[in-house]
Amino acid sequence: MSRTSTAPGIEGRPAPEVESVPDTDRPGTGWVALIGGGPGDPGLVTVRGLDLLRRADVVVVDRLAPRQLLEAAGPGTEVIDVGKRPGHHLLPQEQIDAVLVERARAGQRVARLKGGDPYVLGRGGEEAAACRAAGVIVEIVPGVTSAIAVPAAAGIPVTHRGLARGFSVVTAHEELVSTVPARRDHTLILLMGVAHLRRSATILLQAGADPDTPAAIVERGFLPDQRVTTTVLRCLPDVATEVGVTAPAVIVIGDVVTVSPAWNTRVVPG
Repeated sequence: MSRTSTAPGIEGRPAPEVESVPDTDRPGTGWVALIGGGPGDPGLVTVRGLDLLRRADVVVVDRLAPRQLLEAAGPGTEVIDVGKRPGHHLLPQEQIDAVLVERARAGQRVARLKGGDPYVLGRGGEEAAACRAAGVIVEIVPGVTSAIAVPAAAGIPVTHRGLARGFSVVTAHEELVSTVPARRDHTLILLMGVAHLRRSATILLQAGADPDTPAAIVERGFLPDQRVTTTVLRCLPDVATEVGVTAPAVIVIGDVVTVSPAWNTRVVPG
């Protein structure tokens, strides 16, 4: 089954169909659904994502996916944990791709449950491509991305009239930090950035960022033990060390941080 877009495509041709799994489950018809589970609270998954999760024979789950959502799966549903931690991957990405393809080809309904959105630094594009190359039906179910939702959980809007009209989302694992606008009125959101926070701050300062740019670290967004730490860019690595910041966390840099009720300009002496 596919959902057809009515919007015109290039040169007036119909837009490509959006692939989706069958609405009725026929025996032996396997499929894969890449489901964005949202930033942590299981209530933030979409209705479509929850429906496909309930229909699945197999759930392939990430470390940062909301684990409470597994309760929605049927009692006989197999759960395969492929969670990745820094320096420790239960399964390499190529093997994850292979699991999705093999199970769907065997006629199973596979829910690939991810945290946030599968297409925002979640390698969902690679998994979808592997499925399509193998002729497997694959549906992408967007999720609430932590890049926007976790700052919101701390009262930080990524854009705000008079403070920021745009934002950039990057992973601190790469040198992309040096390519974003180094301005207080352009919000920078760092994902997977705790381990490389000192390097990222140094790169931004060397690129001309204002050392007194407000900054925040939001740990475990939307979970009961969520913690928000605010400071300024020049003190960001030292404050993070002082309070013992741990992953998962979203780092926000820009004037929008001052909108948060947690804003208190925490700094490190010297």
